[in-house]
Amino acid sequence: MIIEPRMRGFICLTSQPKGCEQNVKNQIEYVKSKGAIDGAKKVLVIGASTGFGLASRITSAFGSNAATIGVFFEKPPTAGKTASPGWYNSAAFEKEATKAGLYAKSVNGDAFSNEIKAQTLALIKENLGQIDLVIYSLASPVRTNPNTGVLHRSVLKPIGEKFTNKTVDFHSGKVSEVSIEPCSGDDIENTIAVMGGEDWAMWMDALKADNLLAPGATTVAYSYIGPSLTEAVYRKGTIGRAKDHLEATAFEITKSLADLDGKAYVSVNKALVTQASSAIPVIPLYISLLYKIMKAEGIHEGCIEQIQRLYADRLYSGNEVPTDEQGRIRVDDWEMREDIQAKVAALWQEAVTENLEEIGDLEGYRKDFYNLFGFDVDGVDYAADTDEMVGIPSIS
Repeated sequence: MIIEPRMRGFICLTSQPKGCEQNVKNQIEYVKSKGAIDGAKKVLVIGASTGFGLASRITSAFGSNAATIGVFFEKPPTAGKTASPGWYNSAAFEKEATKAGLYAKSVNGDAFSNEIKAQTLALIKENLGQIDLVIYSLASPVRTNPNTGVLHRSVLKPIGEKFTNKTVDFHSGKVSEVSIEPCSGDDIENTIAVMGGEDWAMWMDALKADNLLAPGATTVAYSYIGPSLTEAVYRKGTIGRAKDHLEATAFEITKSLADLDGKAYVSVNKALVTQASSAIPVIPLYISLLYKIMKAEGIHEGCIEQIQRLYADRLYSGNEVPTDEQGRIRVDDWEMREDIQAKVAALWQEAVTENLEEIGDLEGYRKDFYNLFGFDVDGVDYAADTDEMVGIPSIS
């Protein structure tokens, strides 16, 4: 079939397997070009199919020759209907890992559930024995607590008062004003239940209880802080409370791993185009301005560049892992440089529909967005007939 992007608001309903495969190959080549990393050799990535999780799996495998197990919740293809992009990404990853002689197995299902945890632990026990590194990179708007059966829904809302600021429709380039009403009721508690650290701790407790963590095991979860421009709706909003909980959980997990000399970290990463960030008001405008400036400065990074630097320069540099005063690893350091943020703030004041293509990198934003779904990837023939029925070797 000829596969084209079909949009519904901020979501693309189709994905292109050849484009996803090329995207994965490009990331693999980047990691290989940067040289070997003396990192973990047995790695579990929870949320392994897109974004930072996929980049972590690629960096582990092709930077450190690690055996990897990836957990994700993706939709497989059916005849005439494409899979979700994470499915195609994972199929491409397994194909390339197998060619390279690397162990790679995947588990597809709800990572919040006890069933998927049990299935993953059984796979580790059978094939790997113990894990050296656990990456926690789940991004979901909902979570059913496996112990209580309660369904929690996260919300992106400010706390206390209505938030009003600029945003952009990145498809049309129209800059407008957006207002978001403050949270109410159980919004904060529900958002923490979905996006906080409870599930991360449950995974680590389960792994430790089954003796599946190697001595000195490390675990890393991903977070974001961002600038003052977005803090009312992000870091000081409901999501910020969840991120606070995630970061506090790192200290609790580290305590629980003391007898293994293990460590838990939260890595604060750079703002990037993801399916989630594209739906957050204000963020697309901020990212388009940020990209313009960081590219001009020669310090722009995508997911794979961020994670390769996290591994090579922070986690496995041979030195003590550098953290800020809250114990967080900061690979958002280039984004948050004072000179970069000052330039973004100045452009923010100027940004209108008429000048955004000039002062921002809306074209780069759009390209990155379509790349998420395997479209607009250089070197792919989109006019060619494409088989949508691509399987993941270890699953189907």
